[in-house]
Amino acid sequence: MLNEKQIDFLEKQIPIMAEYATKQAYIETLASGDKVMIADNGKLVEVYPDGTRKIIKEIAKPIKVTQSSFKIKS
Repeated sequence: MLNEKQIDFLEKQIPIMAEYATKQAYIETLASGDKVMIADNGKLVEVYPDGTRKIIKEIAKPIKVTQSSFKIKS
């Protein structure tokens, strides 16, 4: 069984791994010849494998979220 310190370490890796997986999926999708939909500076944009970008529509600008954490006691 993992101790609290080990669990905290592993949990801190989740955002790093999620960012890597997202970037990897983006690259692999374009490499396979498919387009990708992204939000970029208040716009919904299709990105094509050749680098062409097509603005689909205006969207709300991103909202900054402060990271927080809590522990559930059993």
